[in-house]
Amino acid sequence: MIELHSSPTPNGQKVMIMLEETGLAWKHFDVNIRLGEQFTSEYLALSPNNKIPAIVDSDGPGGGRYTMMESGAILIYLAEKTGKFLPKDARKRYDTLQWLIFQMAHVGPMFGQANHFNNYAKEKIQYAIDRYNNESVRLYRVLDNRLRDSAWLGSDEYTIADMAVYPWTKGHKERGIDRAGYPGFMRWFDAIEARPAVQRNNTMAAEIRARMTQAAEGKQAIDMFDTKDNAERLARGTRR
Repeated sequence: MIELHSSPTPNGQKVMIMLEETGLAWKHFDVNIRLGEQFTSEYLALSPNNKIPAIVDSDGPGGGRYTMMESGAILIYLAEKTGKFLPKDARKRYDTLQWLIFQMAHVGPMFGQANHFNNYAKEKIQYAIDRYNNESVRLYRVLDNRLRDSAWLGSDEYTIADMAVYPWTKGHKERGIDRAGYPGFMRWFDAIEARPAVQRNNTMAAEIRARMTQAAEGKQAIDMFDTKDNAERLARGTRR
């Protein structure tokens, strides 16, 4: 059994998709980051960096309980555990890992910063808005260029690289990404969304989000973007 301690953010959803694709038995444990639940001592024991997602595998390497943080590492772990979605062929494997790390190093951070400065920053800083929106569009061009030449991001096989990137690209219309200008990307996006496991993920993500919203009613939210407060919460959660 895999316990997924998470929220249905893009990083949470890519692990949900992988779990659905592999057919592993799993259960979602809600971690409401808006309420600061990622700073509890119990959660920090699973994810020392106070980020979601984290997993607990009841049948980990060598037998027994094993915990992991970092969504990219979790995808590799689940791929190797099941023998699925990470090609055995050396070239395809390394190509897949390149594009997985591309998501971790570029798509996630840049799209996340664009979302922050567009929607959550207390001050509208035009330099930051332009910087991250322009970089997001550039990254869509990188994806489109790749997907004009390759059926899937890693190779001719659907892999963890595709699962990692997809949840981050659901808002492509807001960036002006369309079929005329980005045909490779749009073909790939449609192919991803046609997969039953992805469709199940999207339904579950909405259900989990609604459940967490209801559970949070009447509770005090934290300022997730106050990095000083985050550091203080981490210190309190790990005080010895």
